[in-house]
Amino acid sequence: MPFIDSKITTKLSATQKDTLKTELGKLISTIPGKSESFLMVGFSDEYPLYLGGQALDKGAFVEVKIFGSTSDEALESLTQKICALYEKELGIPPKAIYVKYEFATHWGWNNHNF
Repeated sequence: MPFIDSKITTKLSATQKDTLKTELGKLISTIPGKSESFLMVGFSDEYPLYLGGQALDKGAFVEVKIFGSTSDEALESLTQKICALYEKELGIPPKAIYVKYEFATHWGWNNHNF
């Protein structure tokens, strides 16, 4: 039941959104037991972000929410992969990317809760 939501300072083309969606679908398997089959992805582009009081020309705030929990090692690996993806596809330097993780013990889908 993962959800990856990205707030990005730049405008995203349809092609960029599709590429990011596809690659995030592959990367989510970094977390054991998670796969693209239940992954939901969202993007907010042209989103103003500030770091250290300065406006970011290129920056991203990425939230990864999952049902359950995982190891610190899996999260470290996923952070590195997300940063590499956003740098490659959007030119955002890793020092301008924050990744936040949240773990849920209750998650609803299709009229039921897990």
